[in-house]
Amino acid sequence: MRFNSSISNISTFTKFTASLVSIGNFAWVRLENDQVRFTIAPEQGTQVWAVLAIDTIFERYSIQSAAPNNTINLEVPIDQLLRALKSAYGAASAALRLTKKDNVPVLALTIRRNTITNAAPAGAFEASDRAPSAAPGVGGSGDASVPLEAGVSRDVETIVTQNVAVRVLPGASVEGIREPRCREPDVHIMLPSLSQIKGISDRFTKIATGARSSGSATATATLARTSGPRLEFSANMHGSLRLRTSTDALSITSVWHGLTNPELDPTQVEGGEEGIRNHPSTRMRQMDTHEGDDDGDSGWATVRIDGRDWSRVLSVGRLGGRVIACFVHDQALILYVYLPTGNDDDGDGDQAEGSILTDFLPESV
Repeated sequence: MRFNSSISNISTFTKFTASLVSIGNFAWVRLENDQVRFTIAPEQGTQVWAVLAIDTIFERYSIQSAAPNNTINLEVPIDQLLRALKSAYGAASAALRLTKKDNVPVLALTIRRNTITNAAPAGAFEASDRAPSAAPGVGGSGDASVPLEAGVSRDVETIVTQNVAVRVLPGASVEGIREPRCREPDVHIMLPSLSQIKGISDRFTKIATGARSSGSATATATLARTSGPRLEFSANMHGSLRLRTSTDALSITSVWHGLTNPELDPTQVEGGEEGIRNHPSTRMRQMDTHEGDDDGDSGWATVRIDGRDWSRVLSVGRLGGRVIACFVHDQALILYVYLPTGNDDDGDGDQAEGSILTDFLPESV
């Protein structure tokens, strides 16, 4: 099997990998002819399913294997891949290939850097030890061949290769891994800035943790070993989003209004137009949710999630793409993060066609 590529968007690839590190240590990477898949699917907790179009990250991409669609399955240590990618910042070029070192399969990241140095040519300052009797080239002991410049600029290329040890997975070993299945969402809404949500969520989690720690030391230690404070995340089909946490001692809530509830695409819903008319979100949209009724439950879909787990998931905000949240009431929260395409370091570019990261957060019991 063979895999060879050149990376065109090292910034997005690095940010994407950094968002995975907070979820798990290893990722199943599935290389195919037309896309690359990254999956982190622990038995419990948050799962990540990402599909990247080739041109989101790669400029040149070549793959060959005996499997259908030239598929290659790898187990990749995400933290090591991230360290290698960070070292490629500012490089003139970066290439990624699958090879072997000491009979161990590795992803080799070859980084090329161009640096400009100033070097003085030999003999450039010979005339400085003399006392010329005339200007150079006019006569006397002046040497007209001596260069006048103090040095010349030279472009020096440096090549560094970072090796990330991986494990090649047989197709049969990953055949049974499937995305979680749940019923159609009750509410779908476009989220505001994830950095803003993270700041508020982290404050809520800290406050709730402090309130819980006022109990006995034994109870506090038990809670610390199990999970963080639960956050109650709710949304409706009228552009409102609500974040709440409560303990025996306090209850705090933050609400956003004026957000967008995207329209469903009939081609993506089973049953087409009829399926949309009977969709749970359509029924939720028809509910009379009064403006300012932020504490009521009518028309709201709610999911309770672990505060610390939620904070790790929100690191995906560094990618800068738009995020749509789907609420399956009392069951799960699903985030769809659409990755920006091209060298879009400022996050204001187009969304990459077919490049999407999906976070699946189950209800915290």
